[in-house]
Amino acid sequence: MGTKAEVQGVVISDKMDQSVVVAVERKVRHPLYGKIQRRTSKFMAHDPSNDVKVGDRVALVETRPLSRRKRWAVTRVIERPQVL
Repeated sequence: MGTKAEVQGVVISDKMDQSVVVAVERKVRHPLYGKIQRRTSKFMAHDPSNDVKVGDRVALVETRPLSRRKRWAVTRVIERPQVL
C-alpha cells in the first residue's frame, strides 16, 4: 500500500455543493527545444464543509471515485487571497 498523491492548486470554481474545481499548474520542459512551459490541469475535488472559496490555494489528496469526475478531496487550505 503506497501513499496517496498530494498536489496543490488554486480554486477556480465553487458553485457546486460540496465540490470545487481546482487548477493545478506544473512546469514541463519541451522535449525538442528545452523551453520550460506551464501546463494546467483542472481537477474536481470533494469539499464536504463548503468553506473553500475561489482564489484559495488548497492541497488535494487522491481518493476513491466519489462521482463520475471527482477523484480528489480537499485536505487543507494553504492560503487565502488578501482582501484590500
